[in-house]
Amino acid sequence: MNKKTVLVTGSSIGLGSSIIKKFASNNYNVIINYNTHKNEAEKLKEELEKKYNIECLIIKCDITKEQEVKEMFDIIINKFSKLDVLVNNAAIAIDTTFEDKTKENFMKVLDTNVVSLFYLTRIFADEMYKQKEGKIINISSSNAIDSYYEYSLDYDASKAALINLTHNLANHYSPYINVNCICPGWINTPMNKNLDKDFKQKEENKILLNRFAEPEEIANLVYFLSTNEASYINDSIIKIDGGRKND
Repeated sequence: MNKKTVLVTGSSIGLGSSIIKKFASNNYNVIINYNTHKNEAEKLKEELEKKYNIECLIIKCDITKEQEVKEMFDIIINKFSKLDVLVNNAAIAIDTTFEDKTKENFMKVLDTNVVSLFYLTRIFADEMYKQKEGKIINISSSNAIDSYYEYSLDYDASKAALINLTHNLANHYSPYINVNCICPGWINTPMNKNLDKDFKQKEENKILLNRFAEPEEIANLVYFLSTNEASYINDSIIKIDGGRKND
C-alpha cells in the first residue's frame, strides 16, 4: 500500500519538527519545509530516514513568495503525485512594546501568518479537491481566543484571522477536504526555554494543569485530525492549552 504524504510548513525546528516526527512514526512520507534552518532540516531528515522506513524530502521555501510556493508544489506533486495532509504551522512573531509597534512589522506578521497561508493552502487544496480527499490542519493559538498579550498583538490578530480563514476554507472545499484549526497555549519549545522564570511561573499558574504543553502533546492532536478516526471532524476550532483558570 502506498504511503500517505504530509507537508508541515516551518518544520525544521520547534513544534513543526515534533509534528513531522509524529507523522513519520506512523509511516507517512514527510516533507520538511524550512526557510532559514537548513542544518536542522538536514539533521531531522537523517534522523527520520534512519529510524523509519519512509521517504523524507526537504524543501527550502519562503512561503511569503508565491513563486517559491508554486515551485514547492511542483516538487511535491512530481515526487509523490499527491499530498494527503497539509499542516500550516509556519508563523512568525515580532514581540515589542505597544509603542514600538510599526506598520512594517505588523504587515510582515500578517503576510507570513495569514496571507501566505491562504495562497499556499489554495494551491494544495485545489489539487486535493480534484482527488476528492485531503486534510488541512491550521495551527492558530490560544492568543486568538482568550489569552491576550499587548506585546504580541500583531501575532494575536494574525492567529484570530486564521480561525476565520479556517471556517471559510472548510466551507469552500466541502465536502471533500476536512479543514480544522487547533489553538495551542504555551508549549515547551526551544524558543520558550529562555523565558523569564517569574514570568513563566506566572503563566503556568494560569493553567489548570499548571504546566506548559510538551510539543508531542500538540503533535498527537494534529496527527489525530488527519486520521480516519477524525473523519467527521470538520470546520472545528480546538483549543489545547491545559485549561485556563478563571481570573
